[in-house]
Amino acid sequence: MSPSLGLLVRSARVAHGWTQRDLANRLHCSRSTISRLETGAQPLDDVATIRRLAEVLEITPTALGITATVTIHPPAEDDVRRRQLLTGLAVTAAAASAPARAAVAAAAGPETNPREYLLARIRDAMLGTGHPNQPIQAPQLPSALNAAIRDYDNCQYSRLADALPRLISSGHSAGETASSVLAETYTLVTRIMIKLDDQLGWVAADRARTLAAASGIPLVAGEAARNLAVLARRAGLHIQAAQIALGMAEDEMLQGRDPTLTAERGLLVMSAAYTAAHAGDRSGMRQLTEQAAATAAQLGRGVLLRDHGGGFSPTAVQLHLISAEYAAGDPSAAIAAARKLTPRSLPTLERRARYFTDIARAYGMWGRRNQCLQALLHAERAAPQETHSRPAVRDLVTSLLVSGRTSPELRGLAARCGIP
Repeated sequence: MSPSLGLLVRSARVAHGWTQRDLANRLHCSRSTISRLETGAQPLDDVATIRRLAEVLEITPTALGITATVTIHPPAEDDVRRRQLLTGLAVTAAAASAPARAAVAAAAGPETNPREYLLARIRDAMLGTGHPNQPIQAPQLPSALNAAIRDYDNCQYSRLADALPRLISSGHSAGETASSVLAETYTLVTRIMIKLDDQLGWVAADRARTLAAASGIPLVAGEAARNLAVLARRAGLHIQAAQIALGMAEDEMLQGRDPTLTAERGLLVMSAAYTAAHAGDRSGMRQLTEQAAATAAQLGRGVLLRDHGGGFSPTAVQLHLISAEYAAGDPSAAIAAARKLTPRSLPTLERRARYFTDIARAYGMWGRRNQCLQALLHAERAAPQETHSRPAVRDLVTSLLVSGRTSPELRGLAARCGIP
């Protein structure tokens, strides 16, 4: 699919006020497929699929390069048609986007759909749209950030929907004096966007890294780089993701005997290990994980940098190993790693929810439907807003619904996750 056709699809989607996942649900495909279509990375040659795409987006098939008789328009005519339609859609999207976002946030509400409400509030704050937020005075910004981190650790999305927009707008208003707080705020936003599978994570990560460099604080810079590496990995840029993580771990600013610097290096090595798992390099994943485990053992059993996504410790490395083994394609090894942990040993509610979700994903890959469902229900009991909001959970629940016999427990979970 050409970049111009991809832009056409994206513009039509935005004009409807849909996310990539909204369009994917209507086409019964994955969000990543829509992303590849919009960037031109995936060709679209099937006529039936093109017609279905045109139908859902409410545009003519000719705009996507086919006619009623399935003949291709001359290139020049196609280009003219696309340019005209793109212009119209761009105008429509620009005119409709602000009220559409407000409508989504208002319709969703913090309790009925915390994910959409949180995303809508953060988008407005980052884009400078929506209603002004109540300002936070500069001296109170650090304590407000700490409170937001606690809300993240406790999976309180509805509270974050109020706290993060205020931190963003107030941090920018405070200027250079708040660069480190604002960098950490954007790092937290990036972490949330990664979890919720929203593309605005790239913008937040770029802002976090720029502000972190300006602050000159090693731990802030390390976390900004780690989140950027996660985004690169999720985009399939495995080599670049490993370079970002390991390059930062070796950076001069993170060297020294300070335990927190050592812990940050350990977190970056764990990120590189997870990237190796996604790249299919199981040996590399295990070698890097062993390196992180040795570092954690040297530091002792306590948790360091708890505010950095749950922190670094031997327990954190073991939790990482569950998802790494799953990503490397070995669900039995993932379950074996999980059995070496107990949920109460994990430092935050968010980490406990991740533990159960990772177990569910491993059981799902293994084809053990009942164990997968039970793990998801444990995750829901631990952190309902987190579980109902995560696309990874929704994908698992959808897979269970279509792959075999359903149960009242499964249908109830699907309903609570907003899956029809």
